[in-house]
Amino acid sequence: MTELETIAEELYAVAPEEFVAARTAARDRARAAGHKELAKAVAALPKPTTAAWVCNLLVRRQAEEVDQLLELGELLRQAQVDLSADQLRALGRQRNQVVAALARQARAVAHREGHDVSSAVADQVESTLRAAIADPDAGTALRAGRLTTALSYSGLGPVDLGGAVATPIRAGGAAPAPARGQEARPVAGAAPDADAAKRSQAEERRREAEERRREAEERRARELAQARRDAEEAAGVARDADAAVAAAEQQVVEAAERRDELQERAARLAEELRRVERQAGEAAGAVGEAEHRRDAAVRRAHTAAAIRDRAAARVEELADADG
Repeated sequence: MTELETIAEELYAVAPEEFVAARTAARDRARAAGHKELAKAVAALPKPTTAAWVCNLLVRRQAEEVDQLLELGELLRQAQVDLSADQLRALGRQRNQVVAALARQARAVAHREGHDVSSAVADQVESTLRAAIADPDAGTALRAGRLTTALSYSGLGPVDLGGAVATPIRAGGAAPAPARGQEARPVAGAAPDADAAKRSQAEERRREAEERRREAEERRARELAQARRDAEEAAGVARDADAAVAAAEQQVVEAAERRDELQERAARLAEELRRVERQAGEAAGAVGEAEHRRDAAVRRAHTAAAIRDRAAARVEELADADG
């Protein structure tokens, strides 16, 4: 595996909510080690969808079952070539059973990892498993455990893997390279065919150019898929921010209404206080006047008592004189 594939192998094993932080840490490690191109490639690795993560998890937890699924796909393709109708029907039933069972296992594995899988995600997982059976390249992509999105098979042609795998994979139908020392040799007695050699070289260059073109398309597809996911995340953040603004504005309106209510109440209380203060002042004035009248009445009462006492004494004096 290349160094990028090794890093991707680790990243696509972590939970979706931990992916971004793990990718950032891997990028920083590559950057700190002086591998700028590797750091750039790591930063471009897209975050997997939930369905893709479940499939990657299934490959890591149930590798043997996934291998059996891919072997079944090879048997189905061979049956189609051999036109064995009975075998094809039997394998078709087996395919449906295996796919359904493996999809249930995927949901169970995800549940054990703390992630409950929705019906929609489960459908995408099953679609990926069916695509892996139908197309050997899709099977290789699934087995690599580095899917970024779910796969689907339309029933015709190869499965579209553009942007679906974090790092490029070898085409499933590619013939293995000859071992060292076992390169093709001309048949004894046969004359060398210069034109055939030229055609072979031209074909090799064409395949290399096609491979570069395919890798460039896959890279653009991954970048586009990541940009779309980033745009969706940004839109979600913007929606959350708009909701927060609306909530804050509502709080401002409610606080302003409360403020106006309290200010109005404070004004009423202030007016009431001023009225009470006036009444208290008037009452204080009335108390002063009443006290003044009381003091005058007391003085008059003292004077009257003195006059009364003198008159009584005069009466007693006159009465004593007559006796």
